[in-house]
Amino acid sequence: MDHFADRLRAAPQSRLQRCAAAEALALARELSRRAQVLEEPGVEPREMPDAGMFAAADQITVAAHDLALVLSDEGQVAEALELVSQAQQRAGV
Repeated sequence: MDHFADRLRAAPQSRLQRCAAAEALALARELSRRAQVLEEPGVEPREMPDAGMFAAADQITVAAHDLALVLSDEGQVAEALELVSQAQQRAGV
């Protein structure tokens, strides 16, 4: 996850505009949603706001760390890591 965030921070603005920032925001929102579901079962998760393409790396970092705090087994960790890997591939960074 940190590798993906670092790659986003180093990416040129043109790449962020093409797809990388949108892919990163989608990942951050999904990680955030998963963390909220585990933290507060039965409560409707709030959607992470779009803070702009230059904030996408930070949003991934925050959401992933929040999720890591509430994961309870290796299967959940592996699933989260796979989400990050797939998003990074789609983002092209």
